Amino acid sequence: MPTYMDFHDDLKLPAEAIEAIGQGARNGDKDEFGVQQIELYHNAEGKVYCLLDAPDADAVRKHHAALDVPCGDVHEVNKLL
Repeated sequence: MPTYMDFHDDLKLPAEAIEAIGQGARNGDKDEFGVQQIELYHNAEGKVYCLLDAPDADAVRKHHAALDVPCGDVHEVNKLL
């Protein structure tokens, strides 16, 4: 399955949300669009990068829309491992 990364410039996530996202990633959970969170890179200033496995970029956009999170550019990326 392809891997995608997107960026959120101002998304201050509460600790509970980060924990829930991390637990879903550790469990390998997929949403109704077939999207699986692989990693989430974030800082206190609200800069967030999402690394996701998804069938296509549109599924990534739908994933974010379902969470009511604006989604900017979505880029297909390759992994080293």
